[in-house]
Amino acid sequence: MTDDRTKPEIDAPAGPAPADLVVRDIVVGEGAEAKPGDTVTVHYVGVEYDTGDEFDSSWNRGESIQFPLRGLIQGWQDGIPGMKEGGRRELVIPPDLAYGPAGGHFLGGKTLIFVIDLVKVG
Repeated sequence: MTDDRTKPEIDAPAGPAPADLVVRDIVVGEGAEAKPGDTVTVHYVGVEYDTGDEFDSSWNRGESIQFPLRGLIQGWQDGIPGMKEGGRRELVIPPDLAYGPAGGHFLGGKTLIFVIDLVKVG
């Protein structure tokens, strides 16, 4: 992955939130491909679908983060496999694949948008 990438800007989309996971490649990577259950190193930014308000970003911390896919929300577990190192992918994740219904997690009941840069698989 090139080091010249910068934090993506995400605007609140128009229209109703999708009911199903939406996966869109912004940049198709050319490196190793992520598979279900892999550990991945990513840079990401997350915003709320309805408002466009950012709730988390590895970019703001100044470093990528490594996760085992099995430990992440279902939308990431379903949306990252097939992605290749060096890629940038947008995931629009409905509440049932994110943090569940309103009332538990502060992001419960919300559709979320993530833009994820896959730095490394493994």
